[in-house]
Amino acid sequence: MREYLLVFLVAAVVSYLLTVIAREIALRTGAVAQVRDRDVHTEPIPYLGGIAMLGGLTAAYVVARELPFLSRSEGFVFRDAGVVLLAGALVCAVGVLDDIFDIDALTKLGGQVLAAALLVVFGLRFYYFPIGDGEQFILDNAQGALLSVLVVIATINAVNFVDGLDGLAAGVVGIGAVAYFLFCYFQASQNNLTLATTGALLSAGLAGACAGFLPHNFHPARLFMGDSGSMLIGLVLSASALTLSGQFAGHEIDGGGSILVAVLPVLLPVSLLMVPVADLVLAVVRRTRAGRSPFAPDKQHLHHRLLEIGHSQRRAVYIMWMWAALVAGGSVLVSLYGGDTTWVGLGVLFVFAVVMTFVVPKLHRPGVPAPALAPPADPPG
Repeated sequence: MREYLLVFLVAAVVSYLLTVIAREIALRTGAVAQVRDRDVHTEPIPYLGGIAMLGGLTAAYVVARELPFLSRSEGFVFRDAGVVLLAGALVCAVGVLDDIFDIDALTKLGGQVLAAALLVVFGLRFYYFPIGDGEQFILDNAQGALLSVLVVIATINAVNFVDGLDGLAAGVVGIGAVAYFLFCYFQASQNNLTLATTGALLSAGLAGACAGFLPHNFHPARLFMGDSGSMLIGLVLSASALTLSGQFAGHEIDGGGSILVAVLPVLLPVSLLMVPVADLVLAVVRRTRAGRSPFAPDKQHLHHRLLEIGHSQRRAVYIMWMWAALVAGGSVLVSLYGGDTTWVGLGVLFVFAVVMTFVVPKLHRPGVPAPALAPPADPPG
């Protein structure tokens, strides 16, 4: 655990420091987010935060190779993590081009498909579904490749869609990365497997990169991650989930018959990103029903609706973080420690989240003055 903590800290510190360089590059190349009708920021903000996060992930990877415990792990741990960083660099480069030149959606999608295909070519894909009692449902090559590519692309675009408020995407993905790290670490521990896993290494580095970027990105933001960052962290999180079934055989992962353990490695990171994924699905349905392209931007995302019902921008971000933590942490807790106490605790947290989301803004709406008191009536006669 200590070496993973060091990986987290290295990624955080390097990402934090590199944001200064990334901001300067953005200003010199014109990669600046202008104010549009659908945006909530009120002045131009530089892009290219993804460069800083890629630097943090790379530094964490280099340091991890020299640590006593992780360096003794099987060679494929660092091989697979290196492939993920290579694919991440590819989508990050595509995002940089979009942040500078505003390339079309089809070209971006082509870059995403190419990066996802790179993962599959090097063997990073879903191989099976563990179904308990040492049994597994094995996917053939075509099924595993198609499912893997779809999950990667869906996650990339879900993160891209949710990146609409300062600190929102970095916080949601950081929370998801922490939850997935805990899942990998404790799942391996419970099954007496090696604690040195590719998924744990990548998610620890990703959580650190997001944490290091957040101080520059939280409201009021001095730097946006842009498509270079949203596509990078979406790919790394989804690729972390691909590595689990490639590292362990199905009979080695036993969840005691829990259906969540059977499906969680496959549904991750979709379950960890339930909030942005729901936003993505609603946006596609909304735009398609209106006869518009699914990629056409609008100002009706979940975070926009939170602002409309009375939340401030910071509180809206906290609310989205809270729901992400509830879904991500709840999925991991139930899969590892299912029981009545866990379900009751999650139920209480769910009620609390509902109250904070829908009741609190009705008690106090920022910017809405209290109604004036009626003047006293004139005394009779």
